[in-house]
Amino acid sequence: MAQDNEEQKIIDQPMTEILSDRYLSYALSTIMSRSLPDVRDGMKPVHRRLMFAMYQLKLAPTQRPKKSARVVGDVIGKFHPHGDTAVYDAMVRLAQDFAQRYPLVDGQGNFGNIDGDNAAAMRYTEARLTDVALMLLDGIEEDAVDFRPTYDGSETEPVVLPGGFPNLLANGSSGIAVGMATNIPPHNVAELCTAMELMLEKDPTIAEIVDIVQGPDMPTGGTLVEKKEDIIRAYETGKGAFRIRAKWEKEELKQGMYQIVVTEIPYQVQKSKLIEKIADLITLKKLPLLDDVRDESAEDIRLIIVPKNRNVEAEILMEALFRSCDLETRFSMNLNVLDNGLVPRVMNLKEVLQCWMDHQQKVLVRRSSFRLAKVVHRLQVLEGYLVVFLNVDEVIRIIRFEDKPKECLMETFSLNDIQVEAILNLRLRRLHKLEEMEIRTEHDALEKERDALETLIGSEARQWTRIKKQIVHIKKLFGEDTVLGKRRTLIGTAPVPMAIDLDAVMIEKEPITVICSSQGWIKALKGHGHNGVDIKYKDGDRGQFMIEAQTTDKLVIFATNGRFYTLGCDKLPAGRGFGEPLRIIVDIPNDANVMMMTLHQPARKMLLASTDGRGFVVNSDDILAQTKTGKQVLNVSGKVEAAICRYMDDGDDHIAVIGKNRKMLIFLLSEVPEMSKGKGVILQKFKDGQLSDAKSFNLEQGLSYKYGSGSTIVDDITPWIGKRAGAGRLPPNGFPKSNRFDYKF
Repeated sequence: MAQDNEEQKIIDQPMTEILSDRYLSYALSTIMSRSLPDVRDGMKPVHRRLMFAMYQLKLAPTQRPKKSARVVGDVIGKFHPHGDTAVYDAMVRLAQDFAQRYPLVDGQGNFGNIDGDNAAAMRYTEARLTDVALMLLDGIEEDAVDFRPTYDGSETEPVVLPGGFPNLLANGSSGIAVGMATNIPPHNVAELCTAMELMLEKDPTIAEIVDIVQGPDMPTGGTLVEKKEDIIRAYETGKGAFRIRAKWEKEELKQGMYQIVVTEIPYQVQKSKLIEKIADLITLKKLPLLDDVRDESAEDIRLIIVPKNRNVEAEILMEALFRSCDLETRFSMNLNVLDNGLVPRVMNLKEVLQCWMDHQQKVLVRRSSFRLAKVVHRLQVLEGYLVVFLNVDEVIRIIRFEDKPKECLMETFSLNDIQVEAILNLRLRRLHKLEEMEIRTEHDALEKERDALETLIGSEARQWTRIKKQIVHIKKLFGEDTVLGKRRTLIGTAPVPMAIDLDAVMIEKEPITVICSSQGWIKALKGHGHNGVDIKYKDGDRGQFMIEAQTTDKLVIFATNGRFYTLGCDKLPAGRGFGEPLRIIVDIPNDANVMMMTLHQPARKMLLASTDGRGFVVNSDDILAQTKTGKQVLNVSGKVEAAICRYMDDGDDHIAVIGKNRKMLIFLLSEVPEMSKGKGVILQKFKDGQLSDAKSFNLEQGLSYKYGSGSTIVDDITPWIGKRAGAGRLPPNGFPKSNRFDYKF
């Protein structure tokens, strides 16, 4: 017989089906009961059970806390049949102000720190609820939510909390389920409330909501440096990423030195590991700009970053650190939540806010219905009491002498069972005149409350008005003037990509004067203010260029072959002797002459032109050469006698050109294209001649040219204004015979 029973337990089913069914059950359990939060209260089951267990233990903010071990014991004994370590870790996280934007547990003792140290054992720490947690639990005893049996059927637990606080977006959530995950950053409650007020007034777009909810508001602060269009796209789709940078400031020290003080670090970054990473960068010499890092933190974060020397710019050093360590992080958002506690779905920002408000409407109706039932019951009792006061002698007689006083009272005064039970339980000491007046006053007040509740339950418009008042109340509790309400994560601008030349950054910044002779010998003298008469040249040589610069500057050289050559000022030979030939330092061909030597000015426009009359506008950053052979920018056909290169000012709107045939032409700057290299377009046509000079200028300021020891401005340039590629006409009287606007290029 025993053998028959064993045979009946054998399941004849393919292994693939068995595995599929079991794995599906496991996956659904993980999704529904472990990893994904409910959109209504923003909680997973373990957090919800923690809150409810602490509520049952009466751990209100005004009460003394209890040992964490007691709380964990109640949770795993009544509601959550899992390990005590997992439950305690969940409670610890709810108490950490660097993990929760609005902590739900008030922890007493060591609950860990931002360095990554663990909390003390649960037998040492104590805990109680915060005011925010009470808002989530408000109404749980008023039939606001459904309850279900616990795992052993001995008690009941809430399916969802009333959630009178937008906890999902306020505190965020993260979890990994089977085949899906969620990662929601914390936000500012005041901004969320303002956005929901807007949603109650009209139907805004996500972009309009993002004007209010500007981005996450992390507990550890920092600066959000994501582009606004990317933030809008992330909130529209429910998926995206936010770049968070540490907050820092420059602290000046003696003798021109400085140090950088980091006061806030990105969310979920452990300070100790961050310092270890920066120290490794120094040890491995991966960041030569950095000299030292120190931790001077107490209650507030204070990381000291020491640059290698005072010439290292703070912005460049921090940009290098942002790229190399977790002083900048990307928080990947995935708004994957349980819709109505049942269906996992990725929602956008507007949908999440609407789901919370819809839940609050249902909670409001259920709490109002619960209160209405209580009021109606109390009114029935009071009406029974009033019958007693009006007929006190008859009531006493019935109770004293009738065999069945209950049935007699119901028949005599048309009372129901509830009223008769209340009358029979009434104490004689309450049968005085003052008590009757109090009952009538309470009866009148409850009738008004009953009417108001019935109106509220029957009117959806009144329900949303009440919810709006609730939202305004939350906003007032967590406004900008409150400790928790002030936004911690600043909204910054997206950083502009910066090219960091570590070798150039480490150069000692000193003033020098660059000297280049007409025969191409170049050198650098220390300091500024040199007198050209005191500078010695070789026999038959003379000075051509004298430029005051810094050792950190870049020298740009333009030759008649149309190539630009770049030379770091720190690479120039010292000022002793005659210097060195420029053609050795950079590979300028023997058949090309140097036409211009100047300092590189980043992000400025330059006008390039060859003597054949062609030219274009180029960005100064596009002319930098990486090799000694230079960079071909202006394409010239064979050797040209000269070429023109001029920096342009931002307000310039016209170009003036003059040829060796002494014909001048002025036309709009917009007629000249901007290119990175090429021949360009015809600026001026010549029958027999070449271009002598070209210059950009602002029409309102007028065209100026050198005249004697000063300069002259042409009063009326109308006769010379024409279209690009025109021939032009003779310049005004007094124009230099050199056919140049300035004596120097």
